[in-house]
Amino acid sequence: MDNFMGSTNGTILVISDTDSFLAKSLSTKLKAKGLDSVFVHDEIKEIEPYKEHTTLMILFLSEGMEMKTKTLVYLKDLASDTDSRFILVGDESGFDSIKKTIPETLILDRFKRPLVMDDLIERIERYLEENTGENRKKTVLIVDDDITYMRTVYEWLKDRYRVGMASSGVQAISYLTKNKADLVLLDYEMPIANGPQVLQMLKSDSETDSIPVMFLTGHGEKESVMSVLDLKPADYLLKTIGKENLLKKLDEFFKVK
Repeated sequence: MDNFMGSTNGTILVISDTDSFLAKSLSTKLKAKGLDSVFVHDEIKEIEPYKEHTTLMILFLSEGMEMKTKTLVYLKDLASDTDSRFILVGDESGFDSIKKTIPETLILDRFKRPLVMDDLIERIERYLEENTGENRKKTVLIVDDDITYMRTVYEWLKDRYRVGMASSGVQAISYLTKNKADLVLLDYEMPIANGPQVLQMLKSDSETDSIPVMFLTGHGEKESVMSVLDLKPADYLLKTIGKENLLKKLDEFFKVK
């Protein structure tokens, strides 16, 4: 991918808690390819100037860097606000530690040491090619209180779409106040606030009223279908739908849009 050029419309942050030779070398190599890359330490004051334009964050994890918890929380919020992702460089213990703060859905990839720099750069370039400008992957939010089913759908979609997850209507609303979504896959039956109630809340807010919603449900009764159609969802899908049929349905939906 040596021919990849052009603006990423954002900054790649290369973050380390030390003056890592590898981290600084990566930033230099990315700049040589015409990419906007900046090396920073894991200090909020160093990261903050770039918060409005971040498109990808590369975290170099050292033994002492479970990174600062406060910094990790800041980075997690930054990723959500800017719709950016993380690539981790380290070992298994470092990866496990990071997962305590940064959710799996925000982690694009992991690279173990000893690092093969060319492989990492190729992954960065591929991500930018697929996720900037007109090639940006669509973001799908799955909302379901059945964690097992939600994670199954996540696994089905993650290679083709950016995928967010929320286990309740409240979490879905919170997610959408900080993140953009191109489609919501919404469970019909949930405790506290069910699918139709969540859809009504989305429709009542000018920030979310235009987000298309597809219902996922185990119900096939005519009454349920008719009541949901009155709320004008983008579609109504039974949970018995398989991976291939779901992907086909979403591909067709976005192609039309």
